[in-house]
Amino acid sequence: MDFVVLVGVGLLTGVTTVLFGFGGGFVAVPVVVWADAALGADAMRVATATSALVMVVNAGFATAVTPRRVLRSLRGSGPLVLLLAAGAAAGAFAARLAPAEPVRWAFIAYVGLTIADLLLRPGFLRPASEARADGPRPLPPLLGAPIGAVAAFLGVGGSVMTVPAMRRAGHPMRVATTLANPLTLAIALPATAVALTVAAVPAAADARVHLAGLVDVGAAAALLLGALPVIAVLRRRPPRFGDRTHALAYVGLLGLVAVAMLFRG
Repeated sequence: MDFVVLVGVGLLTGVTTVLFGFGGGFVAVPVVVWADAALGADAMRVATATSALVMVVNAGFATAVTPRRVLRSLRGSGPLVLLLAAGAAAGAFAARLAPAEPVRWAFIAYVGLTIADLLLRPGFLRPASEARADGPRPLPPLLGAPIGAVAAFLGVGGSVMTVPAMRRAGHPMRVATTLANPLTLAIALPATAVALTVAAVPAAADARVHLAGLVDVGAAAALLLGALPVIAVLRRRPPRFGDRTHALAYVGLLGLVAVAMLFRG
């Protein structure tokens, strides 16, 4: 039954990868915490590691099937990508050492603060100013290290920070969520490398959870089995939403994830 549920959630991660730039993090973490509840406090640590691997595959595949003309918007973002990766490596190492339960509450608090920011501060649901004549602004490279560190520490990928930042820089939601995938890839790769080299948690054998490092291999496979076909289809035939409706749906999804983490068993 867990496998069926995980495949179903994988379908949802495929949808969120294409529509919202979430390569799996915000959706995958709560469900892996639920599926691996037998690991106790270590379930959160395993969930963030598994989420990172799912994001590598989902975001990498979504990036590969994105039109080159869209990806050209990231031209000149090399320093940003390098700092995202460096921050992610630091955040992943910190997650190894942090107590699991405080990380769960930090996840919930971060999502809650993000929702409040998106609703209250201009520039996400409603434009902060008129569109720039010379096009959207590039993201400052110095944002890379803190975004990468927080994203890898919490297992959220980075799109929850990069999408609002690109939105406020002048991109429509459709472009901001699409560009979140290659930036998520820069974060998830080093986080996954760290997760795969860490010793498995002691409770894994008793809980019958097969781990590679801290990654739940079975959960990751089920999530990807559901996600990849959806990404392939939706990239070819993306649904069309109004820009404000797209932004509201993004906020609503964050709210659902926060509730799922708050009330998980």
